Amino acid sequence: MKINQNKVNGLLGLSAKAGKIAFGNDAVIDTILKNTAKLIIIAEDTSKNTAKKIEREALKNNIKYVYFGTIENNSRVIGKENKAIISIKDINFADAILKIISGGDIT
Repeated sequence: MKINQNKVNGLLGLSAKAGKIAFGNDAVIDTILKNTAKLIIIAEDTSKNTAKKIEREALKNNIKYVYFGTIENNSRVIGKENKAIISIKDINFADAILKIISGGDIT
């Protein structure tokens, strides 16, 4: 099943414009520790050390995470450069993104 990348990109862009994201290692870990992260997006080409660190923190704090997109694409979508990790801080955006990535949205 192919993920509708355009829909996920659209939701990521809307999340960014709404101020409902954090990005970069330290900022994302901060949202995890403060329990404001609803979903963590890890770019598929993130370094293994960084990805494992984020995974550990997310699992320890019961935060969902997914691997999606590339650093270049995800950064472009949110209007930043070189951002491997994105935290979605809004449950509605997080749920919609997860639904598409998990194949719940087939339109």
